[in-house]
This record gives sequence, C-alpha cells and structure tokens, in this order.
Amino acid sequence: MDALAEALVRWFSLPETGLSTIFVVAFVSATLLPMGSEPAVFGFVKLNPEQFWLAIAVATVGNTLGGVVDYWLGYGAHEAVAKGKRTRYLGWFERFGPKALFFSWLPVVGDPLCAVAGWLKLPFWRSVLWMALGKLLRYTLMTALLMGVPDAWWRAIGGMFG
Repeated sequence: MDALAEALVRWFSLPETGLSTIFVVAFVSATLLPMGSEPAVFGFVKLNPEQFWLAIAVATVGNTLGGVVDYWLGYGAHEAVAKGKRTRYLGWFERFGPKALFFSWLPVVGDPLCAVAGWLKLPFWRSVLWMALGKLLRYTLMTALLMGVPDAWWRAIGGMFG
C-alpha cells in the first residue's frame, strides 16, 4: 500500500497532472457537490512551491467556472419554475447585487449564492468578477497560511493517522 501511495503522490506532483487535477477538483467542488479543493491545492504547492501562483490561478479559474455552472443552473431553474414571476428571495442579495458573490468562497453557503445569483438574473460578468475575486483571495490566503505550517507539524499530524 505504501508503494501505491508513493506512486500516487509522485504522479500528483507532476506539473501537467497536478494542475489538471487541481482544476477538476476546484471545478467540481464549486458545483453543488460537497467537497473541498484546498487540500489538493495545498498538496500540489507543498510539492511544487515554485508553482504557487500558477496553482492558485488554476484553482481560481476552475472554482470560478464551477460557480458559473451554479449561476446558470439557478438561471435555468428560474426560467423553468418561475418565468414571469417576481421573486423576493434574499432581499439583501438583491440589494448588494453581484458584490454578494465575493462570499461565494464560503463553505456551505457559497455555492448556493452563485445559484441564487442566476435565479435573480444578476448581471453575469459582474457576478463572475466578484466570484473570482473572492475565490482568488481564499486560495491565496489558505495556501499561504498552510505553507507556513512547519513540516514537523505535518509529520506529527500524519503520524496520528499512520
């Protein structure tokens, strides 16, 4: 089993495979499927610190495109369910408009925010911009903070499970 795990880590650390994996994981985690992409981003950057900004960019693009899918799902749901009806969902969301999507990076509520933005038919490109800004900030801060954790701590944490 250790050889398999080592082979997977080696495969994952390759820039071509690692970056595409980060993109896919970030994309899927931004849809309404419950999963996080931060461990994949951090793991890749830990093994390839010289590619910090490239990994952050790939994760941000993948996660933002996943948010765009949520936006269009919300838009389509509105067209299918409430076409021609005025909805009063989340008055605060309507008041803040696309800026509310800066918080699309938040766990649990972030993905539904993107879908609600589509439901409310908020301006698409401004919504995407605010999604991307929030997600970029999240990936940058989370990964930078995790990179600051001493290696000895990671070994100790790994030892608790091994």
